Amino acid sequence: MLENNLLKVFISAMLPITELRGALPLALLHYRIDIVTAYFITVIGNMIPVIFIVFLLDPVQKFLSSRSRLFRWFFQKLFERTRSKHTKRFETMEEIALITFVAIPLPMTGGWSGALAAFVFGISPKKSIPLIFLGVAIAGVIVSILTLGVRFIITG
Repeated sequence: MLENNLLKVFISAMLPITELRGALPLALLHYRIDIVTAYFITVIGNMIPVIFIVFLLDPVQKFLSSRSRLFRWFFQKLFERTRSKHTKRFETMEEIALITFVAIPLPMTGGWSGALAAFVFGISPKKSIPLIFLGVAIAGVIVSILTLGVRFIITG
């Protein structure tokens, strides 16, 4: 039974909507998995797709852009717009910005979005994966504290 619940939590942490932010409360509140196990399962689960995203986005973008004018236009506009709006802020504190973006447990932030941001801003996989990992680890601590705090308030 425990292995089945661990697998459910692990898969939830891999999904772009839930990521660690949804999987960790699921593990702690619903399945009552101990905090250390829940933390490590969700951090690892959240990082697996991030690694694939970081390494595959550039080759996929190049492949699609080389075969389609629409994709070439889309990626060109995406990069130009994003970089023109955010480059100055991002370049001054690149590492801290990426870690913070991933660590803050809000919608549309997290490992998946961090991997996308690293790609758009041209941060290499070698540099971005440890930064995203640190952000995910910090998010895990924040979500754990919030989840256990809410549980304590509710149950006393």
